[in-house]
Amino acid sequence: QVHLVESGGGLVQAGGSLRLSCAASGNIVYINTMGWYRQAPGKQRELVATITRGNIIKYADSVKDRFTISRDTAKNMVYLEMTSLKPEDTAVYYCTVDHLVRLFPPNSEVYWGQGTQITVSS
Repeated sequence: QVHLVESGGGLVQAGGSLRLSCAASGNIVYINTMGWYRQAPGKQRELVATITRGNIIKYADSVKDRFTISRDTAKNMVYLEMTSLKPEDTAVYYCTVDHLVRLFPPNSEVYWGQGTQITVSS
């Protein structure tokens, strides 16, 4: 199976920047979409950004123009560059991948990392 490990979380002052990394490892056959979600206390987990293998990117409106998602497919890595951070960005950020365990016929599995805490102080 696939294992995801996030890194780069921490405490940041409002207006600051932070870079998150996620490394996928294990029995990787083919990773399609990679992305980031976040969950604040008492709130639902929400999409932050996703990026397909063809580099089609989707952002939540709340982070558009502030966050940048990228990936290194060859290294099974996905990144999230976060700028102009706001207190409302405070959450646990989770890495996720859509992994095709079998290419044909396709069989997809979704994996989640354990999360990394981002705290933005005001």
